Amino acid sequence: MAESTEMEGQGNTNATGSHNPRSRKLRSLVWNDFTKERKADGSFVAICNHCKKQLTASSRSGTTHLKNHLGTCTSSKRMKRKKLVVRRLVLKSSDAKNDGAPGLEHPQFDQELSRQDLARMIVLHGYPFSIVHHVGFRTFVRNLQPQFKLASCDMVKADCMKVYENARLRLQELLDKLLCRVTLMVDMWRSSEGLEYVCLTCHYVDDEWKLKKKILNFVPMEAPLTGEEISKTIVEKLHEWNIGKKLASIVLDNCSTSDVVTGELLKSLRPKGFLLLNGDLFRVHSCAHILNLVVQESLELAGEVTSKVRDSVQFVKSSQERATRFQKAAKQVGAPQKPLILDAPTSWVSTYSMLETACQYQDAFSRLAEWDTEFTDCLSSKEWSNAKAVAECLEVLYHAIEKFSATRVPTANLYFNDICGIHLLMKTWCMSPHPVVASMAVQMLEKFEQYWDLTRIIMAIASILDPRYKMKSIEYYFKLIYNDPYESKARIDTIRNNFINLYNEYAIQSANSSKNQAYLCYVGNASGYTSSESGNGGESKTSYRITLSDTRRGLDQYLQETSSSQPSKSDLDMYMEEAVHPSKEGLDDNFNILAWWKFNAAKYPILSIMARDILAIPMSIVPLDSEARTLNQYLSSMDPMTVQGIICAQDWLKDEIEVGPVDGLALVSAAAGLEGDDECMIPANGDEFSPLSK
Repeated sequence: MAESTEMEGQGNTNATGSHNPRSRKLRSLVWNDFTKERKADGSFVAICNHCKKQLTASSRSGTTHLKNHLGTCTSSKRMKRKKLVVRRLVLKSSDAKNDGAPGLEHPQFDQELSRQDLARMIVLHGYPFSIVHHVGFRTFVRNLQPQFKLASCDMVKADCMKVYENARLRLQELLDKLLCRVTLMVDMWRSSEGLEYVCLTCHYVDDEWKLKKKILNFVPMEAPLTGEEISKTIVEKLHEWNIGKKLASIVLDNCSTSDVVTGELLKSLRPKGFLLLNGDLFRVHSCAHILNLVVQESLELAGEVTSKVRDSVQFVKSSQERATRFQKAAKQVGAPQKPLILDAPTSWVSTYSMLETACQYQDAFSRLAEWDTEFTDCLSSKEWSNAKAVAECLEVLYHAIEKFSATRVPTANLYFNDICGIHLLMKTWCMSPHPVVASMAVQMLEKFEQYWDLTRIIMAIASILDPRYKMKSIEYYFKLIYNDPYESKARIDTIRNNFINLYNEYAIQSANSSKNQAYLCYVGNASGYTSSESGNGGESKTSYRITLSDTRRGLDQYLQETSSSQPSKSDLDMYMEEAVHPSKEGLDDNFNILAWWKFNAAKYPILSIMARDILAIPMSIVPLDSEARTLNQYLSSMDPMTVQGIICAQDWLKDEIEVGPVDGLALVSAAAGLEGDDECMIPANGDEFSPLSK
């Protein structure tokens, strides 16, 4: 039958009641999604249960147009839903009773959608494809829905890869429409079979001003990896995702050839002119990575005192008899009832935990030395004093990293003040009365300032974009860090100039974008006039419709440029001249800077674009004890393309489905977190999941 013309929504006011079912049986399943009603004039309309749109429902119109409407209505609605639901084709209970349709009192089963649900479940939770052959699972499915036909492992794998492909297309569309820049993070992984992988993750702030990150690729590569090969792979993937023009910065902290990769990428990307400040802000170090490197190397200077503490702990843990005797000594001296910790020498965090706990048992160790003549490694009072001093320094750095990793919305503005505070403390530690602390601090400070020079500008710019501080934090801390007034002023001016230069780049881009949108290109031809716009990727899109408001746009801009004798203030000037946003003492972490910029985007149009790009740069990535992460045996046994599909698809599905704390291919420590073992990606099931997942 011919399709009917859709009716306008204002017809709702004329509807007088529901359709009398005795006049015509509603046998088509399409009526699960429509309600048939009679209007005052006697005609019938079908009202969509989802969007409430009215379509004709005369006896001659059929249902083809109703099915076509559902194709555009329910499918788009389903795409936007956060929770995956099986579309239920079920009649309303009243219609089912009146029509007397047999077998429709329960939801209609859909084999295809159920297969998709199974594939999504396997991807999301990391279940093996062979689950479809597990007796318990097959019994459960058979009793739950006898009509569902379980597929083979190969078919389930193919379904999972379809989930990946469909999600990849949606992400590609999202990134194409994204108006902001992204920052790329590079991680190195390896399988238990020795195959190397490069994981590329992009960080950005979406159109709703929410901080997002997406794994783009999990690329298999042959070992040994070179910086040139990694950079070539990154460039290829940037081109595939069409985000080369949108790249703001890159984080390579978990890449052993990071310097080579950075150099090669700059050679490739700089000539294209898309990088901020010609690439001066391209390489970014996370704060936690900087502190990790600084401490791990400097802690070797305290090796003598940490070794004696380690030997003392090992002595107590060497036998149950000694542990019992130590517990008795601890009880007598009133020491806290906490377990002793034995560190992994390659992990300074575990060494800090060992020192911090052991120092609380100083008197207990001394009492044990009196009781046990074999305990010859007991520290002297001076050595305990040195151990406490080292632990106090490590405590500051440990809690800083802990704070960085625990931040709920880790925007780039949060770290400048803390890093400057640590910088000041390191200078103070250099004058410590404890020689071991002073020598450690000197080496820490030297290493820290190397990374500080590379990261200072981007961190300071992010701090300026925090309305609570603007230039105030920079002025305050630089005057304390750099004792020479001329040096501090020069460094403050350098930050200010870099910020202004970056703002000017955004202002030029914004002006060019506005002109392109306002410019109407009239071309005389047989068809009349055309209006050209530049879309993503530089492609030209031509429209043959021009509204009257389009012709006025250029005039409005011309009036603004020529009517005022004095130029209006830029949003940068207004932002800097206004007082800082008041902050509540002790509640810094509760300030939602992204919500603030979203609210003030109209007031600061250029600065808000700049803030959206800079604040998304990840500066709180927790460092790894090893150079690469390790896949577990389950993933290592798969072919590389399937590994990429499963890992990427799971990451993308997490935004579409509410994932609980044990969902997904969890990143967990293989041991108790203090042993320094490689992290591994494991399927999160009841047997293997660890509460230490990040």
